Amino acid sequence: MEPIAPEITAYAEKYSSPEPTELKEIAAQTFLHHPLHQMLSGHLQGRFLSMISKLVAPRFILEIGTFTGYSALCLAEGLAADGELHTIELREADAETARNYFQRSEKAPQIRLHVGEAAKIIPTLNREWDLVFIDADKTGYLEYYEMVLPKLRKGGLILADNVLFHGEVLENPVKGKNARAIQAFNEFIKDDPRVEKILLTLRDGLFLLRKN
Repeated sequence: MEPIAPEITAYAEKYSSPEPTELKEIAAQTFLHHPLHQMLSGHLQGRFLSMISKLVAPRFILEIGTFTGYSALCLAEGLAADGELHTIELREADAETARNYFQRSEKAPQIRLHVGEAAKIIPTLNREWDLVFIDADKTGYLEYYEMVLPKLRKGGLILADNVLFHGEVLENPVKGKNARAIQAFNEFIKDDPRVEKILLTLRDGLFLLRKN
């Protein structure tokens, strides 16, 4: 099940800002050559990430789940002049692809790519985050959330992707470990007084959370 009709997404893309050329290339190459190309944020969500980053003007961004680098470059568009984006990728092959794109970007000096398990890397990053994007293994969402929230500044934002999980969270009962993990995450966030929250029906669902 696709929770958002493709024609609605296409219409929204038509009336949204276009993708920068470098991002069009990443998207095209990912769709051509990567078996998990559907994981790419894509045009509409990418412009949303860029807009949020520009509104926040973050000094420190954390991304959990780099994939081929598309979303990181979207988030980097709003970085402060002295800012840093730290992005974590488990798979070496995807990290290498992203690294190649990062090196060609004008934001290259501000991007720090970490390869390995996010749960081990996050505690080593001594930063107060302004903006966090969670888009990694779904069973790890709650753990990552609890790890980053104490390091998020008051008023800082967390974005969590795939919180509709292809519409599988609407099933009764919810099936599959990833869908169940996302449903558990959504239920936890709903009752968490530490954050304001809004679940956006953008792409595969995007939670926008603001730390109180």
